[in-house]
Amino acid sequence: MNDRPDAQELLGAVERFLRDDVVPALDGPRRLHARVAANVVAMVGREIAHGDADLRAEWRGLAELLERQGESPPADAAALQRQVSEAGAELVRRIRAGDADAGPFRDAVLAHLKRSVDAKLTVSMGAAKEKR
Repeated sequence: MNDRPDAQELLGAVERFLRDDVVPALDGPRRLHARVAANVVAMVGREIAHGDADLRAEWRGLAELLERQGESPPADAAALQRQVSEAGAELVRRIRAGDADAGPFRDAVLAHLKRSVDAKLTVSMGAAKEKR
């Protein structure tokens, strides 16, 4: 771990510079590209801030849906991502097989998907999503 400024502080400084200094100084396509760059920097910052917690929440939700509550999430980020991907693929197979067409499993799947999409939108859209 580095001392201050940390990665999020650095990204915030770059985002503010792009948004407050660069974007207003440009016009046309360059202005749009600078605005997109500022948004990308902000999105990366939100992903750093929320990524681990969101991935662990996704893992817990999938473990519950797939009745794997006795398992513990791996500490290693790559292994955690791999398990989430594998569990997601299993959920897709169950949905395609018709397991989620009706009943309590369908309701649980819809609730899980809503939570997952909300978390992804918060990272992607930030304050715009949070204001809704």
